[in-house]
Amino acid sequence: MSKIDKKLMNKQKKQIAECLTTADLWELMMKRVPPIVSEYFRGGADDETTLRGNVRAFQQSMTTAYGALSFSSLDLNTTVVGHSLAVPWYIAPVGSLRALYPMGDAVASQVAGEFGTVMTLSTLSGTPMESVTEASDRNCWFQLYLCGGRETALRGIERAKRAGFTALVLTIDTGVSGLRALHARMKPMQVTGPFRGLSLGGRLKLAARKLMLAPQMLPHLSWVIDHFRDGGLMQFVNVIDEQGQPMPYADIGVQLAASAVTWNDLKWIKEAWGDEKPLIVKGVHCAYDARKAEEMGASGVIWSNHGGRQQDRVPPTLHIVEQEMPLVGDTQLDFMMDGGVRNGTDVLIALSYGIKAVGIGRVTAAGIGAGGHVGLTRAFEIMESDLDRAMRIVGVQSVAEIHTRGADIRRESQLHGDGHLPPIVF
Repeated sequence: MSKIDKKLMNKQKKQIAECLTTADLWELMMKRVPPIVSEYFRGGADDETTLRGNVRAFQQSMTTAYGALSFSSLDLNTTVVGHSLAVPWYIAPVGSLRALYPMGDAVASQVAGEFGTVMTLSTLSGTPMESVTEASDRNCWFQLYLCGGRETALRGIERAKRAGFTALVLTIDTGVSGLRALHARMKPMQVTGPFRGLSLGGRLKLAARKLMLAPQMLPHLSWVIDHFRDGGLMQFVNVIDEQGQPMPYADIGVQLAASAVTWNDLKWIKEAWGDEKPLIVKGVHCAYDARKAEEMGASGVIWSNHGGRQQDRVPPTLHIVEQEMPLVGDTQLDFMMDGGVRNGTDVLIALSYGIKAVGIGRVTAAGIGAGGHVGLTRAFEIMESDLDRAMRIVGVQSVAEIHTRGADIRRESQLHGDGHLPPIVF
């Protein structure tokens, strides 16, 4: 390792160690990663109303605090779809994590295992799924898109089974890709293509477009060095076609539209995955879809609006949980959620509604993007410290107690407007 590399790494570690909130880590990520990359992880659909709403819903939620209580220890364990988690959150599927940091998905899996929880690998990842399961000493889940069609998906399911994934997460809210306008205006797909196969004129045009990015790349030297050491442009190595070739890193909107999931697809997906391991349906907005998922053999559902990245103006996920979960009725389903979770108090509030575990997506991107293993470890430490502190102040000793006393813990806000709320960092 060169002196320059050591200096950059030591500076990075010091900055990460000084982070007190996940927002601090997010700001480090935004400084380290060039805008054309970081915007993929930041952005939401259309006017980003739902993206902001996910965060605001938690910020506007209130708890009570029971005094004169002291606990020598807390129990953060939870169980969801037959999996025991040492903390009540898991890593939600985040596509293209490897664009943030070398082998980013495997790094995330390692950290999740070290904290006793689950990593969920996105189909649209650049890290081989075998490397992801090998990196963790705990369980991993595989999130499925039908990119490439049924036969490609069947190959992916079989490979995931061989690699040791212990649950399959099927995302149902991507019939088309949402419009993330700010990122689209950056025209990322025009500069990510390979030179291979292009004419001389095509190569020159592509080279010119890549050179235009130099001004925004130069201030992000740490990322540039890591990116090229990791091989540069990644491929979707877990989407393999009939010729055995991985799907190139390209605009996936057309792929998603051509392979939208329907309820009929759950039949062959469930059959291919088998009954031994749980099937989880993600992207559920309403009680009807939750009940339908259970009818089709799902063990759990994830209430999710895709982090506000698909349809704008749908309710914040926390409001979906509050409004729709009670309508499901008698069920054997385990409920999870993602969207807007940024700290341990958010986790406590979600758990108070009966949620078994929450998915963290942008928090994962913040940690990985800030500095790989060191960054995500710090993100988990902050989340754990937040939750520990919130539980002690509220006066609950375990996740089970939060579930039992959920309605007693929550309080309605009497404050109007949002002028008292902090700005939304991410």
